[in-house]
Amino acid sequence: MIKILKYNWYAIYTKPRAEKKVYQKLNDINIECYLPLQKRLKQWSDRKKWVEEPIIRSYVFVKVSEKEYYSVLNIQGISRYVTFEGKAASIPEWQINTMKLALDVDPETEITDKNIMPGTPVQIKAGPFMGIKGELIEYKGKKKVVVRIDNIGQSLLINIPINFFEKYNV
Repeated sequence: MIKILKYNWYAIYTKPRAEKKVYQKLNDINIECYLPLQKRLKQWSDRKKWVEEPIIRSYVFVKVSEKEYYSVLNIQGISRYVTFEGKAASIPEWQINTMKLALDVDPETEITDKNIMPGTPVQIKAGPFMGIKGELIEYKGKKKVVVRIDNIGQSLLINIPINFFEKYNV
C-alpha cells in the first residue's frame, strides 16, 4: 500500500538575520519555502540603498510532510517551528497564497503583529483578491482589509478599493 504524504505550511523561527540564508538552504535541498520580502530604502551615513528585507523578522515558511518535518530542524540557522498550544502551527495554504499575492500586487502591503480590533466582515468581489474574506478596518486613517494569519499572530493589511468588496454575515 502506498502512503500518500500530506504537505502543510508551517512557520519556522530562524536565528536573527538568518532568514535569507535559511531560505537558500531550504531551496538547495528542494524544500518548498516562502520568505516574504519587501524593498526598503536604507540610509547610511554616506549613502542610500534599496535592500530587500524580510517583512516578518526571523520567520520563514516551509511546506513539508511528516517525512521532512524533523530534517528541516537540522538546517543551520533554524531555531524551531512556531508552535501554538505545544504543536507546530499549521498555516492554511490560502493564507500563504494571499500573503504572496498581496506583496506582489501592492508592495506597500503591511504585515503587523499588533492587536487589531475586529472589523466589519467583508468578502472581496473583484480584482486579484476576489473571493478572499477579511475584515474592513480603519488603520492609520485609511480603510484597509485585514486578513489574519492566526496561528502566528500576524495580520495582513491590504489596500483595496472600496467598490471591490462587500459586507457578508459570518
